[in-house]
Amino acid sequence: MSDRTSNPNIPPQTWNRPIGLGWDNPYTVRYPSNLDDGPWHGMPLGGFGAGCIGRSHRGDFNLWHIDGGEHVFRSLPACQFSVFEEIDGKKQAYALSTEPPTDGSLSAWKWYPSELKIKNEKLKSEEQNSDSSLSTGSYHALYPRSWFVYENVFQAQLSCEQFSPIWAGNYQESSYPVAIFEWIAHNPTDRPITLSIMLTWQNTVGWFTNANKSPEIKVRDDGSPVYEYNSRWGESGGNFNRLVEDFHRIGCVMTRLSASEEVKEGEGQWAIATVANAAVEVFYQTRWNPAGSGEDIWRPFSQEGFLLDDPDETPAAGGEQLACAIAVRFTIRPGKTRKIPFILAWDFPITEFAPEVWYYRRYTDFFGRNGKNVWSIIRTAMKHSDTWRENIQAWQQPILAREDLPDSIKMAMFNELYALTDGGTLWSAADERDPKGQFAVLECIDYRWYESLDVRLYGSFALLMLWPELDKAVLLAFARAIFTGDDTPRVIGWNQASAVRKIAGATPHDLGAPNEHPWEKTNYTSYQDCNLWKDLPCDFVLQVYRDFLLTGSTDYEFLQECWPAIVEALAYLKTFDLDGDGIPENSGAPDQTFDDWQMRGVSAYCGGLWLAALEAAIAIGSLLIQNQSNVEELNQSPITNFNKDFTDVSLSPITNYQLPITNYQLPITNYQLPITNYQNWLEQAKPIYQQRLWNGQYYRLDSESGSEVVMADQLCGQFYARLLGLPDIVPEECALSALETVYESCFIKFNQGEFGAANGVMLDGSPEKPGATHPLEVWTGINFGLAAFMMQMGMKEKALELTEVVVKQIYANGLQFRTPEAITATGTFRASHYLRAMAIWAIYHELVIGNW
Repeated sequence: MSDRTSNPNIPPQTWNRPIGLGWDNPYTVRYPSNLDDGPWHGMPLGGFGAGCIGRSHRGDFNLWHIDGGEHVFRSLPACQFSVFEEIDGKKQAYALSTEPPTDGSLSAWKWYPSELKIKNEKLKSEEQNSDSSLSTGSYHALYPRSWFVYENVFQAQLSCEQFSPIWAGNYQESSYPVAIFEWIAHNPTDRPITLSIMLTWQNTVGWFTNANKSPEIKVRDDGSPVYEYNSRWGESGGNFNRLVEDFHRIGCVMTRLSASEEVKEGEGQWAIATVANAAVEVFYQTRWNPAGSGEDIWRPFSQEGFLLDDPDETPAAGGEQLACAIAVRFTIRPGKTRKIPFILAWDFPITEFAPEVWYYRRYTDFFGRNGKNVWSIIRTAMKHSDTWRENIQAWQQPILAREDLPDSIKMAMFNELYALTDGGTLWSAADERDPKGQFAVLECIDYRWYESLDVRLYGSFALLMLWPELDKAVLLAFARAIFTGDDTPRVIGWNQASAVRKIAGATPHDLGAPNEHPWEKTNYTSYQDCNLWKDLPCDFVLQVYRDFLLTGSTDYEFLQECWPAIVEALAYLKTFDLDGDGIPENSGAPDQTFDDWQMRGVSAYCGGLWLAALEAAIAIGSLLIQNQSNVEELNQSPITNFNKDFTDVSLSPITNYQLPITNYQLPITNYQLPITNYQNWLEQAKPIYQQRLWNGQYYRLDSESGSEVVMADQLCGQFYARLLGLPDIVPEECALSALETVYESCFIKFNQGEFGAANGVMLDGSPEKPGATHPLEVWTGINFGLAAFMMQMGMKEKALELTEVVVKQIYANGLQFRTPEAITATGTFRASHYLRAMAIWAIYHELVIGNW
């Protein structure tokens, strides 16, 4: 996905694009109510749950996820890098965004060109008959690092690397609200070059909180709940900036006047900083007007590369805007190179949800909670940024070096992790119950509720493989929530029926929303009655067993804490087995993850998950019995083989966080009774599943609708059974036949394999119902899960082919860093910033581990 550049620090596996280059025909939203910010998204910067910012390949900072769970997308032109250059008396200066403000502000500034027009006579090729253009540089991204390389404008060779300290297995620095920018300037000429690099930043303290503390919940035209978010954008009255000089560090802290010592959401600090030494000159200006022409700061910078060194701390009046700036000026001799660091940090320690419902963020465990610690974050970053980068490289390099994985998939694997930063992520401060805090990522920005359990069945592989303790924290939150009930009535969007929000014993769909009380008040979505869903209890059981096995098979405390919820969830789901044959039936309403697609009777998707979940529950209960009776025997059992293949350095963080075994003194009958039930249900259900659904080539959608559609994800249960080393739920030859049919019908015959695998089509690739919604969509995460299943079953080449097609659709059509749930063959998408796409890490898991 990347052309190799002259900068050796940029891996060749990045996503890259010329600076400022747009798209002729990018994907657009399928429904008007869906979010469509346009294609100008770049890699986010910031720690998990700390809030994040985004900078597009135009060079503008335009994504502001500073308030937990809330989305603000708009350019803030005063937040910008600018470069001054002088060589042989010739001077030029540019603000490094190709997108000038449209509101008349900063009109004195000169903005970076996205291309340079050149005449025919200057071209080496004599075949050119018209004016052409030169690129002015390129943008590269491989999360959590990204780069700008500037070309053909300055005489100096300039690049800027951006990153935050995020790497696998790290539960401290990965939470930090900080971004490091390292500039590399090289002089390729035979004359000295004077450069000045300026970072300007607008004081936005107080902006990122909802002005409406109790927003009304409404139902959109697609039937899903939504509330209005009104940030306090532009409300800067009382904000002020101050200069900080600290040994070799110098910068500006942006804060605001406050009558209370008690910090609230949106209150805190920003800071920008750099390093001062004898080889450079550092200038500053703590107060200038970003809403004006910008001439007061641009004139000295563009003429001589300096600032006025004015330490004005006057607070902004009501309606006034405020910004600060630092600049570093230096001269490079011919052939020499210089590195210049800049640090951006912020400290907004509180995330508030409903009124008086708030949490401290995880990073406050390391920097304090009073909202006045941004300079401590700056100092830490200055001291450790080189080590942080080395840790990122050490984590990524073994994966990037693999020759059995295409570069495009390596690129997408890392870049899809962006959602862990920008997905409205919550990561709370630690406490005794949750020693690494509680964690949650939104299903997406359109469907703004946390950790949808059906979506994370595939989408949580990345979190599990890289930060396993956070994945366990999510599942423990579900375990606690299963026993709770909420009798609040509400209208279901799909059919306008009335239903209670949460039945005690039912597995919740999600862990709540940013406007209520996440982790405590669940089942926010009301498009369907989630109490009726047939996949959620199974999803919970399978993920619990998966997390136990794939983290070393030693965390019995985790299994024990989840066991009562497993028993409760499966007992609740069994009540939908109306004919007593051991397998719950779908009701005819969309009652599973494909929540606009009706299934009736025994379904391939939900029925298969049920069989796999029963097998997993039997295994979990048996392990707990063994652990109770003989810990040493358990440690020598074959089940520990699940850990043997995770010695690969690229996955080693998984084995670094194994909790001590605890000998639980509970009666064996607490486990044996439900195990016996599960064995009886499984013995009943397994032959029924095969008899009712197998048609000789693939598994039917369900047993009662009469549909002959080929469902792409029909054997998700079989994939999980093999993943967990459980007995097959269907014969292997049937699974292979079904997978080959899905490959041919849903992928190759669906628009000639151009888009990926559609969820459900006829054998010839045509739609069963031309007006259907979910069946004719290509779901990115489902495709990656399907590819992982194909890898598992020995169909590696076809799995990689499918994956590369889907990756191309995302990264070649303006969907980068806002990967949607669904794309269509007509160039539309639905539900951007989607959690399930991180399922691409399941492919890597199967590649590394291979068949059990």
